[in-house]
Amino acid sequence: MVRLVRNLVLQSSLALFVVGTLTFVLTKALPGDMGYRIAAGRYGHDMVDTAAAELVRQELGLGQSSISAYFHWLMDLLQWNLGESMVSGAPITDILKHEFGSTLTLALAAIAIAAIVGPTLGVLVAFTRSRTVDRLSVALSVATRSIPSYVIGIVLIVVFAIWLDVLPAAGCGEPINYVLPALTLALPLITVSVRITSASLKDVMEQDYFEFSRLKGLGWCQSLLRHGMRNMSIPVIAYHGVQLVYLVEGLVIVETLFAWPGIGHSMAHAIFARDIPMIQGTCMTLALSFILLNTLLDILYRWVDPRERKS
Repeated sequence: MVRLVRNLVLQSSLALFVVGTLTFVLTKALPGDMGYRIAAGRYGHDMVDTAAAELVRQELGLGQSSISAYFHWLMDLLQWNLGESMVSGAPITDILKHEFGSTLTLALAAIAIAAIVGPTLGVLVAFTRSRTVDRLSVALSVATRSIPSYVIGIVLIVVFAIWLDVLPAAGCGEPINYVLPALTLALPLITVSVRITSASLKDVMEQDYFEFSRLKGLGWCQSLLRHGMRNMSIPVIAYHGVQLVYLVEGLVIVETLFAWPGIGHSMAHAIFARDIPMIQGTCMTLALSFILLNTLLDILYRWVDPRERKS
């Protein structure tokens, strides 16, 4: 446990430094006048002129060198001061505290849907032993993994919010508001999880220990619960750990598409407004969330597989 906590602290510190530095460099490399962009974010595009942009440059010190600005940011980061938004002037930590809850609940809803529906359908696919069902699951997993998340979201909005008019296309606060954005994030995870689970279960069912449990008189479900479930879960957990990066990527697109008030939505607006402290804060928060979720999956993986605990 001590080694796990030490690795978590080291990974988090390294992620904060690398993500913050890359974000700073890439944001500085973006084309366009930063003073105009920030002034447009404050006053609106129709109210911006040269004088307003110059006032913003002087107020925020945009004329200083990039190296000087970077070291100021680095010193502030060592004191866990993420700075203030260049557009609203609010502390970045206060904005993230307010918006992170919405992002976290949406991500957990998507993970819960994928973790329940994917393995369940995978077990049914393996149990039916039907080639048609197997080929259909392959086609669906390839299709949903190949289609960008914003296309899946638009299709769901058109079908369920416009044609059928049974689910809202935007909004936050009610359980029904989670359905479409969480489903958009979960669908690619579900379809590929079905493939991983069915392939893993078929492999388990061909093992001698599984056949022996059936010879002892155990039913199929009893053999699966006692001897197959844990072995089948190992590749499924490993797969979900790898796929978390797609979940983090999808949050930015899905929150923007469904007007979800999370940090992904704020990051998209901050990029357009060239709000560097806000971009750095949201990127570092997403990176830390990814590391934390991966650590939790590592703990679960070690609990499921005794060989990992011994190693």
